[in-house]
Amino acid sequence: MSAPVFDSVIHAPGRLQICAMLSAADEVEFSVVRDGIGVSDSVLSKHVRQLEEASYVKVRKAAFAGRQRTWLGLTANGKAAFAGHVAELTRLAGLAGVPISA
Repeated sequence: MSAPVFDSVIHAPGRLQICAMLSAADEVEFSVVRDGIGVSDSVLSKHVRQLEEASYVKVRKAAFAGRQRTWLGLTANGKAAFAGHVAELTRLAGLAGVPISA
């Protein structure tokens, strides 16, 4: 388990949702993430760029079924940062007396 560390890059709601989705798979198609968190292409692109600049997300473009598709995945740094952020949120919730169920 990663040490609890609050990460301001991940903490923004959209980026937190992106990291949560990406943590469940090796890669997720851009459109699936966009639809999953309910934002526009431009909003998702902005969040992905910030996560990519922090070395938390990798972007892969490839042709699929005759179209260019974009795939997103967490890097090893991203997985560790997300796990640490979730651990810190869990720790903070515990301090506030919020029940945590597993």
